[in-house]
Amino acid sequence: MANETRYEYDAVKGFAISSLFWGVVGLLVGILISLQLVYPQLNLTPWLTYGRLRPIHTNALIYGFTIPAAFSLFFFLVQRLGRAPLAFPGLAKFTLYLFNIAIVLAALSLFAGMNQSKEYSELEWPLDIVVVILWVLFSVNIIGTIVRRTEEQMYVSLWYILATVVGVAIVYIGNNISMPVSLFKSYSVYAGANDANVQWWFGHNAVAFVFTTIPLAVFYYILPKSSGAPLYSHRLSIVGFWSLVFAYLWTGAHHLVYTPLPDWIQTVAIAFSIFLIAPSWASVINGYGTMNGRWEQIRNNYLVKFIILGITFYGLQTVQGPSQAVRAFSALIHYTDWVPGHVHMGTMGWVTMTISAGFYYMLPRIYNTEIYSVKLANLHFWLVLVGQLVYSVTMWITGIRQGAMWRALNSDGSLVYANFIETLTPNYPFWNLRTLGGVIFFIGFLVFVYNIAKTIQLAPAPQKA
Repeated sequence: MANETRYEYDAVKGFAISSLFWGVVGLLVGILISLQLVYPQLNLTPWLTYGRLRPIHTNALIYGFTIPAAFSLFFFLVQRLGRAPLAFPGLAKFTLYLFNIAIVLAALSLFAGMNQSKEYSELEWPLDIVVVILWVLFSVNIIGTIVRRTEEQMYVSLWYILATVVGVAIVYIGNNISMPVSLFKSYSVYAGANDANVQWWFGHNAVAFVFTTIPLAVFYYILPKSSGAPLYSHRLSIVGFWSLVFAYLWTGAHHLVYTPLPDWIQTVAIAFSIFLIAPSWASVINGYGTMNGRWEQIRNNYLVKFIILGITFYGLQTVQGPSQAVRAFSALIHYTDWVPGHVHMGTMGWVTMTISAGFYYMLPRIYNTEIYSVKLANLHFWLVLVGQLVYSVTMWITGIRQGAMWRALNSDGSLVYANFIETLTPNYPFWNLRTLGGVIFFIGFLVFVYNIAKTIQLAPAPQKA
């Protein structure tokens, strides 16, 4: 490991710590808003109402936790896979400082009610510009490092990293083109059904290029490294990559089934959503194939445990998602709690488990130490697994029950539950269970943060020149 010192890790460390901090913030807000749905007295002030806090929860965990985790892990991976130091380490540090300033300003603006009212894209136009600047700075470093690589072969993780860089830029800018009318207010250049279509083209591709390509880049690197086994099929990984990137771009309108959007657009989205099962399961099969003959590692290798359970939840989610796109099933579960159950299986089960594995692998190596406690890592695993299952399964049950009650008819064709409140109040016990699942998951995340903090403390003091 003589050439290890030539890699640049300052920004890698900084973004990892930022990710963990904002992850704690986002989860705390999530627990609070889950309680506010049952106990409205917890909507304490206008700044702390559900309507203000809900976008803070989603933005904190998408842009505050997942994106800096990607910055950290991607800066690590491009150096290792390219056998070249980061192209612009000074620029990476500047990006880190600008990122944290932007996240604080974003949170304050959402607290104050400045909101474009677009899902996952709530920030007003001045902060949209800052986000674009951040992404350009990040992209310059990633692409510059890949261009300067000394390893000719581009491993599949690099393909997913490049897809993230390009995909996020296209969909974020495309959806956020707006006309400013004041310093803190703007209106979309799109209108009506077109605005909804573009929004969900962005919304679902935010899932594609944040919650899919980011953890897949990490998965394909960490699994062979942690298991000591070669990847089952490099060819399958590349075929899966290109088919996934192509198909995902066409699926956004499945969020708009049974809306004024033209039926043909809905049908195209449904068809491509069903097609997505194939490229998604190419990665699942690759993961399982890599572990062939080595499944005993699930018991004694905590990294393998995280990464394999993560890819399993990805596989389940990418069967559930296309199923939801089908009109008959969508008629039952759309607008119900089934949908947050589906989303959180992905974010809590797939994304967070995979990022956790990435941090557990990466941080001890760049701090030149060992993980503080394997027992705590295993405790973290079981807590987040149980918390996620309690959350998701509870929401699936609630969603099916909600959909059935909304559709229930008397013999004369009138609604059985004509008063919406009759379908709302039975949710309270399930929502309390959801909060319990979130609390269990949060405790697991705190164990994770503690384990990482103690690991960093174990790092040897830097050598004096």
